[in-house]
Amino acid sequence: MSGVSDISARLDRLPATRAVWTLIALLSLGFFFEIYVLIFAAYVAPGIVASGILTPTTPGLFGTTGVASFIAALFAGLFVATVACGFLADKYGRRAIFTYSLLWYSAATLILAFQTTAFGLQFWGFVAGLGVGVEIITIGTYLTELSPKYIRGRAFAVCQAVGFCAVPIVAFLSYVLVPRAPLGFAGWRWVVAIGSGGAIVVWWIRRRLPESPRWLAQQGREEEAGRIVSSLESQVQRESGRPLPPVPTPERMSPRGQFGDMWIPPYRNRAVMMIVFNVFQTVGYYGFASWVPTLLIKQGITATSSLLYTSVIALAAPLGPVVGFFIADKFERKSVIVAMALANIVCGLVFSQVRSAISIILMGVCLTLAANIISYSFHAYQQELFPTAIRARAAGFVYSWSRFSAIFNAFIIAFILGRSGVTGVFVFIAAAMAVVAIVIGTMGPRTRNLALEKI
Repeated sequence: MSGVSDISARLDRLPATRAVWTLIALLSLGFFFEIYVLIFAAYVAPGIVASGILTPTTPGLFGTTGVASFIAALFAGLFVATVACGFLADKYGRRAIFTYSLLWYSAATLILAFQTTAFGLQFWGFVAGLGVGVEIITIGTYLTELSPKYIRGRAFAVCQAVGFCAVPIVAFLSYVLVPRAPLGFAGWRWVVAIGSGGAIVVWWIRRRLPESPRWLAQQGREEEAGRIVSSLESQVQRESGRPLPPVPTPERMSPRGQFGDMWIPPYRNRAVMMIVFNVFQTVGYYGFASWVPTLLIKQGITATSSLLYTSVIALAAPLGPVVGFFIADKFERKSVIVAMALANIVCGLVFSQVRSAISIILMGVCLTLAANIISYSFHAYQQELFPTAIRARAAGFVYSWSRFSAIFNAFIIAFILGRSGVTGVFVFIAAAMAVVAIVIGTMGPRTRNLALEKI
């Protein structure tokens, strides 16, 4: 595997010039549409309820007529994709899977906008979730392998900042459109249909992105990998105006590439850690992000005011990764995750007790910042923990548990909300985030500024 190690060493020593950041920005555009699809369920829910297709809560724990069933269907698709399809990017390449999964969920989202029954929403939500699930793992793997080691954290922060710009956009579109029906088409349908716009830009993104040189070398296509790296080196050298740093001694790479390799030391403990983490972090993130308008309505706030408040709160979504850009490669990923999990606990419990507009927005912003700093941190972290040969499938497998958790999380939160109110929901979230802090704090290895092969 000396050729693979050499490719990695050449990439890791590149200065972060415009050419490098352009690749990161192009991947981030794909992530924008992914987040749009993931988040719109929360914001269009009041409109779907008003149209009579779904109900805000369910009479039983696993009712199929409520908002929870729609959210659960979306995450069921995500779960199936991440647990069963992570191998696709390892087998067919990062570039191809990135492109086709984006087209897949763009088409499914457009069809979803025209559904008139609960089953139709659930089915096409599931289909869209399949595409998003494949995409989210592919982008993380792609980004990890294209970024030099000393900017990996900042690369993920930029990607997430661009991606999370979708949150205030969805929130604003929902505030403007959901209470209305432009051209006789229900506002919530417009919000969903707009999310299919990813298909329009995919051809442009695809032609600008090279395949991952690390993946090519892993497949024995070292000459092709070398050409891509040489082209990137030439661009970087022209832009920096000085000779490139010498290539460091390459780290030894393992030639393994089977699912079973995830269960040998040291990857076994990492896999277990990330499975537990993903089960519980989902409770904290989507317990708030997917339910915030409904939670506010439950607190006695009107639907229109709820959408206004959530639009303001949503403005903080991209700010978390922006903050992360300045701290990402200065602090260990695990330390940031633990600190933000604890902040989530405090802010969530306070949010459940306040009633004034200023307090609701302030605590909502703090929750959003904490959650999105965790998000960019763990997406980078879980990709760093596994080797190139199994990176996509391993990261996909451990991440799939967050999607599995989200399926049931939607029903559990609806159940708790109906019986214990908003306070009960945030006590549940606080307990989950405490588990996150403990498992990452006690089991997580350090990864900051280390070569992927060394990790």
